Amino acid sequence: MQYQALNNKIIELVGGKENIQAVVHCMTRLRFTLKDREKADTEALKSMDDVIDVVNNNVSYQIIIGTHVADVYDELVTMLGIKNDVDEIVEDKPKKNIVKSILDVVSESMTPILEPIICAGLLAALLSIISLTGIISADSSTYKIFDALRVAVFYFLPILMAMSSAKRLGASPYLAVALAATILSDPINGVAGLKLFSISLPQITYANSFIPILLAVWFMGYVTKIVKKIVPNALQYFLTPLLIMLITLPATLLVFGPLGYYLGEGIIQFFNLLMEYVGSWFVMMLYSALQPFIVMLGAGNFIMPVVAALISADGYDPAFISSATISDIAVGGAMLGYFLRTRNSKQKQLFGTVTLSAILGVTEPAIYGVFVKFRRPFIAVMIGGGLGGLFAGLTGVKAYSIAWGLFGLPAYIGKGDFMNLWLMVTAVIISFVGAAIAAYVLGIPAEDGVPSQESAIKPKAVQVDSESRYTTLSIDSVVDGKLVQLSEINDAAFSSGAMGKGVGIYPNVNQIASPITGTITAVFPTKHALGITGSNGVEVLVHIGIDTVELEGQFFDVLVKQGDSVKSGQPIVDVEFEKVKAAGYEIPVIIIITNTNEYLDIIPIADKDVKVNESVMNIILR
Repeated sequence: MQYQALNNKIIELVGGKENIQAVVHCMTRLRFTLKDREKADTEALKSMDDVIDVVNNNVSYQIIIGTHVADVYDELVTMLGIKNDVDEIVEDKPKKNIVKSILDVVSESMTPILEPIICAGLLAALLSIISLTGIISADSSTYKIFDALRVAVFYFLPILMAMSSAKRLGASPYLAVALAATILSDPINGVAGLKLFSISLPQITYANSFIPILLAVWFMGYVTKIVKKIVPNALQYFLTPLLIMLITLPATLLVFGPLGYYLGEGIIQFFNLLMEYVGSWFVMMLYSALQPFIVMLGAGNFIMPVVAALISADGYDPAFISSATISDIAVGGAMLGYFLRTRNSKQKQLFGTVTLSAILGVTEPAIYGVFVKFRRPFIAVMIGGGLGGLFAGLTGVKAYSIAWGLFGLPAYIGKGDFMNLWLMVTAVIISFVGAAIAAYVLGIPAEDGVPSQESAIKPKAVQVDSESRYTTLSIDSVVDGKLVQLSEINDAAFSSGAMGKGVGIYPNVNQIASPITGTITAVFPTKHALGITGSNGVEVLVHIGIDTVELEGQFFDVLVKQGDSVKSGQPIVDVEFEKVKAAGYEIPVIIIITNTNEYLDIIPIADKDVKVNESVMNIILR
């Protein structure tokens, strides 16, 4: 074990195993709950080479280790043989907004299964084209074999949803899949006259659905927790899965299956009525115009369950997928307008790159890299996308499968419906041209108080002394607020510079943005800290508040996940700072360069009010 010697010394100096009631960790420190703090030798701990500092306050006994604390912690709990009761801590949290929680679960569950769904959609389009050209007959076995893939993806949608949602809902993925396979089996799926315990069951077709199994897996997660608490450890392996299935299957057939089925039907009827009495033109125009805002808010996938339900019921989606494609192409058009307008070579390179990605259906680089900086492209997309969506709605364009972007257009052929394809192509052209013209006319505004795109893309050369010139990298503010020097932060681990050089910002808004363009390398479970590695190698820790790890994620909503690519200025966390303050915590947002030693120097700017994307410190390269 790499940290065995360190952990043995820590255990000894905090008073031994018998003095440790519980231990957790945050991004930089071990947090002990000690039975008797008087037994801990704080000065001896501080003198250890691998310990940065010790903080003993009314919250917990904290030993500051550094960013490798997670590895130290893993070995420590193994050596202690203790288990923290995370479930009990979670139960003390205030309840989240139930609507947002439901949407989060649905969105997170749909995202992983989009890959096979998109594959099936594009395959349907390809088969339609091949059969119409006569290359392969629709009656041939070759056609039927490939078409079986398309049919299977939607038929077995409950199994895909069960696998995708199980871990998120606290259920075993294998038991969830077994449950989904059971309700899809011939004795149950679509069978009339079934009875369970002499109770008549409604005739429900579970194939092509997702709401019944999602509700069932949610219930399975709760059953799993209860059963594991009741069944003795010696019998867990044998009895737990059996009891879970014996409880969950009847509940699914009696309650959650019918409830999910009728809920799905209700959703479909709602949108059908909306389109019938208000008009699909209005829905498509509105969504095509506003989708960039929806993506920016992190709600881009909220339509997927609705789309899946519509296609399963009617064979097509009359509004949303078409609108999403029209809007994506409009984003590409707006970026083309900027590409043609700018004379700056670096901006031209940026605009050209994001134009292509948007046309192919990936708009996040444009939205986060350009739209949030220049803002006017939002107006251009509202004009171009709105016009394209209006045309598509008035002409009744339908999406026969879930596929968007330029390569998704063949999916609009359906079963030989070429007129639908040409109408969709026309709508896309209207949105693209309209947004391009609007963006070109609106122009590229000068950014008030924000570094130009040129400076955001390449390092700046600055005069450091009379004989040498060094290259610097600029690190941007993560939030609007008052910038202070790190020495003013009321936490020794940060104010001493032991964690690295940086700055603090006392926020006056609730949204935290990325200070650099790069990759999210760490998101702490309690949501109060994130690690970001820049495309230039700089490693940044964004730490929100002092001791806010104790909130266990309350009042924090992380908008990204580990492995995500982010742009400088892209929102990454929403924080209810007033509630954090009311809970008794200080709220500085601390930006630390954790690989400080790799650079010649890091120079913070003077204290002042700053805004997102405004430089707060310069890294001087070697």
